[in-house]
Amino acid sequence: MAIEKGYIQVYTGNGKGKTTAALGIALRSLCAGNRVFFGQFMKGQDYSELKAPQYFEKLEMEQFGTPSFVKGQPSPEDIENAKKGLARMKEVLVSGDYDMVVFDEINTVLFFKMLEVAEVMRVLDLKPEGTEVILTGRYAPQEIIDRADLVTEMKEIKHYYNAGVQARVGVEN
Repeated sequence: MAIEKGYIQVYTGNGKGKTTAALGIALRSLCAGNRVFFGQFMKGQDYSELKAPQYFEKLEMEQFGTPSFVKGQPSPEDIENAKKGLARMKEVLVSGDYDMVVFDEINTVLFFKMLEVAEVMRVLDLKPEGTEVILTGRYAPQEIIDRADLVTEMKEIKHYYNAGVQARVGVEN
């Protein structure tokens, strides 16, 4: 069932759950019969969700990152991956082949200045009427917040990571 009117949603903030929320809405969309493209910026690690296309034929996922996290200044490779990722996301968005397109961690890319906000805004301007767009990542810039139709801020109250619990397969990874 195609989406009649697509909106732009943002999941941001310092709390856990931004990508998880995007995965949840992607699952809901898939179960309604929609096609979903999930692009992960800044990620090149092997996350459990990367197996999802094996279970959902209408789901495509791609990563635009390296196996290591960006700490401090992004490397030239990180910046190049972000540029290639945005070009790919533009292709995906304008193709009209997908009912939902997820730009996972795009806000973090903007925070690290790996892309300019204006570049991302130009891509968002190309969104087809019936395509839902999800943007995740900490530090969503005000321009993205202003452009979005729905913005949710995840706020950390307590996290077991602070007690030394590492990411667990099937929960955080």
